[in-house]
Amino acid sequence: MHSLVDIRVRFLLTFGAASGLVAVVTGALAAHALDAGQIETVRTAAHYQGIHALALLATGTLLITHRSRWLEAAGWLFVAGILMFCGSLYLKGLGGIGALGPVTPFGGGAFMLGWACLGVGTWRLRPVA
Repeated sequence: MHSLVDIRVRFLLTFGAASGLVAVVTGALAAHALDAGQIETVRTAAHYQGIHALALLATGTLLITHRSRWLEAAGWLFVAGILMFCGSLYLKGLGGIGALGPVTPFGGGAFMLGWACLGVGTWRLRPVA
């Protein structure tokens, strides 16, 4: 039987992998099918999503062998950042929906807090007993 922590870690890893896929697909779409006004918005979203997909994979991998509230918080903040920052930019660039524009900075803030938590979490690594 898997513990709740295992399920959360698997979610973070799976979300990271899926985010990497979405970043590549949307980046390719931007390069081949969008007009100039949309390209930069979608490229920015895909760029940040790709970076944070890798951050999620690293964070989830650390969580397999180290229990840490800091690392888990980092993972969830990266998820929130991807959904808010990248999601709002995708909606604007791909769908012309700019109503969620005010959400974008909150996603950026989630990314920043995620990196801070990852830094604290890696500094305080404790092995799983």
